[in-house]
Amino acid sequence: MVSRLVLVLGDQLSLNLPSLRAADKARDVVVMAEVAQEAEYVRHHPKKIALVFAAMRKFARALEKDGWTLRYTPLDDPENAGSIVGELLRRAEETGAGEVIVTEPGEWRLINKLTHAPIPTRLLPDDRFIASRKRFEDWAEGRKALRMEYFYREMRRETGLLMEGDDPAGGKWNFDHDNRKPPKEGLDIPDPLTFAPDAEVEAVLELVAARYGDNFGDLHPFDFATTRAEALQVLGHFIAHALPRFGDYQDAMLEGQPYLFHALISPYLNLGLLDPMEVCRAAEEAWQAGDVPINAAEGFIRQILGWREYVRGIYFLEGPDYVARNVLRHDRDLPAFYWGAATQMNCLRQAVGQTQKHAYAHHIQRLMVTGNFALLAGVDPHQVHEWYLEVYADAYEWVEAPNTVGMSQFADGGVIASKPYVSSGAYINRMSDYCKGCSYSVSTKAGPKACPFNLLYWHFLDRHRERFQGNMRMKNIYATWDRMDADRREAVLRDADRWLQRLDAGETV
Repeated sequence: MVSRLVLVLGDQLSLNLPSLRAADKARDVVVMAEVAQEAEYVRHHPKKIALVFAAMRKFARALEKDGWTLRYTPLDDPENAGSIVGELLRRAEETGAGEVIVTEPGEWRLINKLTHAPIPTRLLPDDRFIASRKRFEDWAEGRKALRMEYFYREMRRETGLLMEGDDPAGGKWNFDHDNRKPPKEGLDIPDPLTFAPDAEVEAVLELVAARYGDNFGDLHPFDFATTRAEALQVLGHFIAHALPRFGDYQDAMLEGQPYLFHALISPYLNLGLLDPMEVCRAAEEAWQAGDVPINAAEGFIRQILGWREYVRGIYFLEGPDYVARNVLRHDRDLPAFYWGAATQMNCLRQAVGQTQKHAYAHHIQRLMVTGNFALLAGVDPHQVHEWYLEVYADAYEWVEAPNTVGMSQFADGGVIASKPYVSSGAYINRMSDYCKGCSYSVSTKAGPKACPFNLLYWHFLDRHRERFQGNMRMKNIYATWDRMDADRREAVLRDADRWLQRLDAGETV
């Protein structure tokens, strides 16, 4: 008789999963299921759905090869119950199992469903991260401000990554001074490593096209890795060909170059196909071998050891209501151009178009283009949150929500960011070539041809002055605004209001 069911979720594709380690191959049965409830709780990009299902199917075969007994339910199985809990109940009735063990999901929504499932279900801590939830809670306890930089330094000390005894390698904790260069002509940008769909992936693509082909996003071409072996190839390709210049150009944006020197491994990390420590060690070893400069290795490791671990800690520390926060009381609907409608703003057109095609945009496109605009325009942060969750292949709520609600939209009131990440068009112009192909003029500060980022930047600061004028990091910004001629300030605010009225009226802006 079967002892227990071992539930493996679609973003838990690791043979070293805690629930698998706790299970008995001789008696327990692994359950995996492609269910509508998980594919449809938001309208995910078709590429993401296909990636998860294809990777799940290949991982299921790896489990069987490893000696596990498996019950796998494809999406189109006529017996499919349509939900994770429904599938567990169906498989329990089939096998006689009386208990479920599962590694804790990365989303409060699913934790709640499993905690209240009508079958005894034991959730095990997810130790595939470098810092446990308790480790983060211990770090956060008693702190007035939860700044990533200090958490990152503790993680460096604990792991020994890029450390020389008790000191950071190279004498500094970060090398941002050497990073974030604007793009220049003639950059030798490596092509990403791609994978042609095999028969198993093609079957998934047909299924997703039939069921979710109307969702926002292009399903084809599909060239993601779908196994751990392929994900390791992507990592190796990045380390060899892109990491050496990653630090220099990590914030750059160029038309027709969606990937530049970025790693493209976040979907595989978040699925469980790659381990965060092995990724960090690979970058460190490349630096130690002299193949990668320290500014690139450190900048990359900080994104994983620092930022990725930190936002997971914030998500669970802040609790289930985090995604609903809206301290700035923004309530504008997400503009139609986020779903591919026409816009005269070339930076938005480029970032959204790239997202639609690839289910990908790098962190500056997300933070300083799509996120910056939404914050400046006063868009409802929950709508922004759901958009990011829907459109990116690497988006899972534990990582997406803090990046959006906190870092991008300042809807959490400063839990993550010490000030809102807003900028005028000057930043985008400095870090990209987008402004050259825009209908608006980035150098124009007022009037109908003025870059909307220029107008909305001051509009945002003016309407939220009571909240932000006491922020020491924004003191000089408000001083600049106050030094402007009164007529000029009035013109900027008037033009911003007119522009927002056109946006609300559904005009192409």
